[in-house]
Amino acid sequence: MTEDLIIRKTGRVGHISLNRPKVIHSLNLAMCEAMRDTLIAWRDDDSVEAVLIDHSEGRGFCAGGDIAMLQASGKKDGKEGREFFYKEYQLNHLLFEYPKPVVAFMDGITMGGGVGISQPATYRVATENTRFAMPETGIGLFPDVGGGWYLSRLAGRLGQFLALTGARLDGAECKEVGLATHYVPAEQLEEAKQRISENPDRIDGILGQLSDIVPPARIADNLDKIDKFFASDVYEEVLAALDADGSDWALKERGTLGTKSPQTCKVALRQLKEGAAMATFADEMRNEYRIASRVLVRHDFIEGVRALIVDKDNDPKWDPATPEETSDELIDSIFAPLPAEEEWKPL
Repeated sequence: MTEDLIIRKTGRVGHISLNRPKVIHSLNLAMCEAMRDTLIAWRDDDSVEAVLIDHSEGRGFCAGGDIAMLQASGKKDGKEGREFFYKEYQLNHLLFEYPKPVVAFMDGITMGGGVGISQPATYRVATENTRFAMPETGIGLFPDVGGGWYLSRLAGRLGQFLALTGARLDGAECKEVGLATHYVPAEQLEEAKQRISENPDRIDGILGQLSDIVPPARIADNLDKIDKFFASDVYEEVLAALDADGSDWALKERGTLGTKSPQTCKVALRQLKEGAAMATFADEMRNEYRIASRVLVRHDFIEGVRALIVDKDNDPKWDPATPEETSDELIDSIFAPLPAEEEWKPL
């Protein structure tokens, strides 16, 4: 086991708390392996009727994966990074297929890897502190951990907008668009967990009773614009639509996209298009592992992490530098099947 998780049984539930507060509970390989082993053990344990996933302390549920390790691995042969993605995606799939109810408490920052362990949950509880995002285009990665499945299944073109811009949603917005199933004030969470541990057969009712009136969701005012300007799966057409409009909103979003990796934006649009047509979540994760194993060792990821996380100069030099230079052949190579023995497989 790992000290980065607090694992216990409380009443009739299994309870996993992420416990790396200094890095907003970002997931590392040991955490993914320990969560996997615990969930497998609890799957066949009759004394565990439901599973709760939350964080121990601090301002976020989970800010993502172990970016420093991934970048260091990408600079070398990528082996360690590929192992992390492989096992993280197995954990995501295990949660997606889990036979017992899972309750994820998305209190605070819920990004990247945190999305991957909360979106498969039966119950996804947002609060006034929730800040949900898939910000990978800013560091040359891509919206993985099932992003191609979840984002492509949101109404209209919201998923494409979130994948390309990395925009943050608050708790009310998550509830409005279906990323959260409930909106509960943070001060009520401990009561919710206690009551669920005593009555795991009444999760729906307990969360319903403790739910608050949801504040207006600001994103609702922009959904028409998002559907209009982000309608195309061709990245250049999205940019052209924003350029042609010239409204304050369009200019702001166009400015945001100008800072993102063109490679990643093209990958994300194709990933969501293919994800929408996937028959199973395992198919999605296989596709994402192919992408991850390639993107991990490419320039944009290593440079994006340098610019935004290490040096913090916020001035990444993308290569290819423009959408026009990012060829279909390059994107095809990122999505190509791996050798049979290297392909991702579920547990």
